[in-house]
Parts: sequence; C-alpha cells; structure tokens
Amino acid sequence: MNLKTRLQSDKILIAPGVYDGLSAALATDAGFEALYLSGAAVAYTRLGRPDIGLSTASEMADTMALIADRTPLPVIIDADTGFGNALNAQRTMRVYERAGAAALQLEDQTYPKRCGHLADKSLISTSEMAGKIAAMADARASEETLIIARTDAIAVEGFSAALDRAEAYVEAGADVLFIEAPQTRAQLEAIGTQFGARIPLLANMVEGGATPITGADDLEEQGFSIVIFPGGIVRALARTAQDYYQSLHKNGSNKPFADRMFDFDGLNEVIGTKEQLERGARYGSGE
Repeated sequence: MNLKTRLQSDKILIAPGVYDGLSAALATDAGFEALYLSGAAVAYTRLGRPDIGLSTASEMADTMALIADRTPLPVIIDADTGFGNALNAQRTMRVYERAGAAALQLEDQTYPKRCGHLADKSLISTSEMAGKIAAMADARASEETLIIARTDAIAVEGFSAALDRAEAYVEAGADVLFIEAPQTRAQLEAIGTQFGARIPLLANMVEGGATPITGADDLEEQGFSIVIFPGGIVRALARTAQDYYQSLHKNGSNKPFADRMFDFDGLNEVIGTKEQLERGARYGSGE
C-alpha cells in the first residue's frame, strides 16, 4: 500500500525518524508502516551540527537513496525550503522523487532555515510559498508523490496568521498540511477542527520542543492523520553513545557495557548477514 492510499484510512500513521540504512531497517523490523527522513537527524549524525540549514540537498538525496535500497516502506523526506526559489524546489522534487521519496515536506521559512522549534525564524511571503507548492506539483513524475506543506508562522506571525497561511497552502495544492510548533493543546485542537475533515494533517512531536508531547491516539481523535517523531532516535542514540564512550574511556574495556549493546553475532542477526551471504552464494552458484 502506498502512502497516498494509506492516508485514506481513519487510523493515524506513526512515522519514526530515521537517518540511514540501519535506522531504517530497525524501524521497519519494529513494524512501522512509514518512515520520516529528518533533515535535522541528518545534520546531527552526518555533520555533528544543529539543524540550521547546513545539510545540502545532495546529502539528503544520497541518504534517501540508501534508505530506499534498504526498506520497502514509504519515506517522507524533509525538503526544507526546497533549497531556494520555485525552480530550486522543482529540482528538489525531481531529485528526491528519483531517490525514492514517497512525500516531500516543504516549509515557508527563508533560506537557510532552522529547526522549527528554535527561536528567531523568518518566513517568505505566503504567495512565494504557494508558488513553490504549485511548482513542485507540476514537477513531480507521479501523482502518488505527496507534497506536505509546512508553515512555521505560529512563532513568527502568531497562530491566526498560521491558519491563514495554511488555508492558502491548501488552495495552492498541498496534499498534506503541517502547522509547525503549536504551543498548546488548544492550538492542536483548533488545527484539527479547522482542517481535519478536509486534508490530512501532520503533527510533529519533538522531545523538549514547543509542542506538548501528545500520544498518537489522542492526536487521531483531534483530527490528525500523521504523527512524526523526527529526532527521537538520534537523541536516544546520542545519549547511549555518550555513556558508551565514557565507559570505554574509563574502563578500557566494553565488558561493563556489554548488557547495553549487541555482540558480534547479535548485530549480524539484526542486519541479516547470514541471509545476505546465502543469497550471494546462490547467485554465485548459478542457481
């Protein structure tokens, strides 16, 4: 089932954040139906830097292609601002679609952007964003590839202005609507009330961010169709990795940490080493 068809269901879609083939494989094995390739997570892991527009379109596309090679699940990819004007946004659509993305998330920040839960963001005009959405719709090779329109206006222009922008983006042809960083439960409910019956809505859960952490079932009742947890895996792994390196430095051995990590055989089982070797041998034998 593709992402467009899945969103016709009343059941909310939970899309965990991933950033490479291993995280995508683990999330797939856990039973999720879709994944979210976070620009923030790529900046955190590939660059060791914050989400302030440092990741490039080519780095994201390369990562998308590797993930698509590892999992059959549909992937929502963070397309930031489209990396420029409407023509840049069209090129981003073509490149990401060829890399295997099922949906592109486009936002109305100026370029370079920053994390939606950081302060001091700035926005392009509503008309410029609407033009980017229309341009991306014209550029996509398949109608199954979705455009997720995100507005960061709550923190910049206020909640009412964010709703106005969202209406314009729906009119411009967005397939999914993402109003970033609601600050209260009342704002989440208002978004669901205004848009939930007309267009799929995406909610973003960021641990320690501006939006109150809300469970998937609760968001579904409020009218949301997708909930993403974009950076949770990186926060979990960073904490674990910090503990691991400190333990190794202190003890000169991994023995004290052994109960918190896979051993050699355990990891090979997770990544399917035996199956891959058997497949290679089968092709090598000419069968």
